Amino acid sequence: MPTFDLSPPGAEQRKVLEQGLSGDERRVLLEHGTEAAFCGVFLDNKLDGVYCCRLCGLPLFRSSAKFDSGTGWPSFFAPYDDAHVRTIRDTSYGMIRTEIVCARCGSHLGHVFPDGPPPTGERHCLNSVSLSFTEVGEAMPDLLSRNESAPAA
Repeated sequence: MPTFDLSPPGAEQRKVLEQGLSGDERRVLLEHGTEAAFCGVFLDNKLDGVYCCRLCGLPLFRSSAKFDSGTGWPSFFAPYDDAHVRTIRDTSYGMIRTEIVCARCGSHLGHVFPDGPPPTGERHCLNSVSLSFTEVGEAMPDLLSRNESAPAA
């Protein structure tokens, strides 16, 4: 598995990356919003590949860890690499949840819950607009020009 640079994008890089976001992507990734259930483009994606951060391109989840949770959002039982996802305690809306963000750029991805399938028992519940997808054999995005465009596996 290739190693990825987890240092955050510089201020200018981040500004350029953020300019490319749609309004909905901006609301979810930067303002910790949520897309409506059962409408995300990756909910029913069955292709083999890697889901990456929509903002910075860091690989986040493999399709082999995806499962149908019935919740209306793409769900995964394990990240691509534990170091690629950071957790934050979220007490919004009168609930206590665990938010997951991209470890490199801090973009909001969704939440993780302790009700997933084996082997982890985790359900990483993600917003499709927080993600991009790279099919197996294609080069993963190298949005920060760090020579990280290894093929998705």
